[in-house]
Amino acid sequence: MSSSWCSWQRGMAVRACGLIIFRRLQPAPSSKVTDSIEYLLLQTSYGSHHWTPPKGHVDPGEDDLQTAFRETQEEAGLQASQLTLIEGYRKELHYPVHGKPKTVVYWLAEMKDCNTEIKLSEEHQAFQWLKLEDACKFAEYEDMQAMLKEVHQFLCSRE
Repeated sequence: MSSSWCSWQRGMAVRACGLIIFRRLQPAPSSKVTDSIEYLLLQTSYGSHHWTPPKGHVDPGEDDLQTAFRETQEEAGLQASQLTLIEGYRKELHYPVHGKPKTVVYWLAEMKDCNTEIKLSEEHQAFQWLKLEDACKFAEYEDMQAMLKEVHQFLCSRE
């Protein structure tokens, strides 16, 4: 990275943070544990109605992880106490939005109770719990698909 890129990015960059949330269902006796993992995606009620994990812009005075938990509470109705943050996973995605660079930082969190109700804000019109293959179909962006696959590998390696 050249220093001009870094200063350009700092000057105009949009920064957002979020959580990749997953739950584990009771696996069938014959299935692999990883087959029972589902990921939460929310469908925006604006623009192209794309599907993403809960995320949002960092407010002044917040650190990144506080933002991720606050946005998850606002967008999905999930409290930090209902989630377990998974150590050792943090991912930054970089992409342009309206000509400006955007950085989104994601952490990984597991639902403590897989039946906890999701309560959407008006920013989203739908949510889905999806197995990896379907989550990748819903998440149209390649970097999001790659991140979901990477998360799944990370979780499989911890089993």
